[in-house]
Amino acid sequence: MVQIIPFKAVRPQRARAGLVASRPYGEYNEDEMKARLEYNPYSFLHILNPGYKFKHTLNGTDKFQLIKNRYLEFKEEDTFIQDTSPCLYVYKIESRDLTCCGIIAAASAEDYKNGIIKKHEETIESREILFKDYVKTIGFNTEPVLLTYENTPEIQQFLNKIMQEIPEYEFATRQRETHFLWKVEKPENIQKIQQYFKNLNSIYIADGHHRCAASALLSEENAQKNDLHTGKESYNHFLSYLIPEDDLKIYEFSRLITDLNGYSKEEFLMLLDEHFRIENMHLQLHIPSEKHHFSMYLDGEFYYLWLRKTSSNFDNCLSELDSQILFERILEPILGIHDLRNDKRINYIPGKRDILQLKALIDSGEFAVGFGMKPISITEIKKIADQNFAMPPKSTYIEPKLRSGLTIYEF
Repeated sequence: MVQIIPFKAVRPQRARAGLVASRPYGEYNEDEMKARLEYNPYSFLHILNPGYKFKHTLNGTDKFQLIKNRYLEFKEEDTFIQDTSPCLYVYKIESRDLTCCGIIAAASAEDYKNGIIKKHEETIESREILFKDYVKTIGFNTEPVLLTYENTPEIQQFLNKIMQEIPEYEFATRQRETHFLWKVEKPENIQKIQQYFKNLNSIYIADGHHRCAASALLSEENAQKNDLHTGKESYNHFLSYLIPEDDLKIYEFSRLITDLNGYSKEEFLMLLDEHFRIENMHLQLHIPSEKHHFSMYLDGEFYYLWLRKTSSNFDNCLSELDSQILFERILEPILGIHDLRNDKRINYIPGKRDILQLKALIDSGEFAVGFGMKPISITEIKKIADQNFAMPPKSTYIEPKLRSGLTIYEF
């Protein structure tokens, strides 16, 4: 039984919604960030980058309290308002590449701890703790965890009825996306949606594993400090966006490694030859289109790797994953990367980005070698989660990526 609850969202006034909402912080380059901060006083980026007000760059825990201060200013200036009664929210995004429609609600940290909200990917411990401390200080969630459920016609039909009403928000962005948001405030409609989810045995994390893990840590920490803990406190839940599986778009992450672990290029290629057939593509770009096929960029040239049949004996669904194959056949035994959660010699870039970005990072000398693979399917994700395995970190890059500042969940 999946639990979701309504909440009193803090959100922009209708006329300012398009100005407030921002893309995820890491998607802005330096010039874009500066332009948004300079010319849009309502952008949520002013909250996420509070040092701009003082012309000072802040990092780490030093900026957490200032983020809270900027947030309180937005509330005091009535840029943000708060709904007077708990609501669910229907949220739809339309773009050239993607259309998705789902429900913004508060999901249960207890469901996460009990495996009803299923994870498929390992997290990085230091990031879990950092997110937990961040949320503890600022006291709110603004970027929903993306959760997905099996396509359920009854849910979609009910949402379609709600979407016949005039939306609370409707705005377009420079990325040619159109965003719509509807409030669900009638108790009977809220209960109907909750019942649909109670009928589900489980749901899956699509994006936001670290935020889920951090929310569970914070819930446990607060429960231990609260002698009157009941399980209904706001800290027991976290902001989520729930969408059907068909609305997801899944990409891979490319791996970049800083060095060849002491091997020469020739020695490295000979070690790869044990498990992979190798074809030098020279300057021809190669993007894998089949499972167990990989691209590699090394020393100014692209290579095409595919797993030998003699190395294709798999014990379980995890061992069949390309990200796991890469770890077990190359990253750990050859390049000496044993801890994908914490090793600083490995970095990741989303496969959605141009492969030339990977090439540029390696050509610059910052990294020595990079690997690409075919994206994982939703079927593989669910199989991994259902069998209580966990993929290596950064095995999936999943869209939609949600705007920050549209619905805020306070603790």
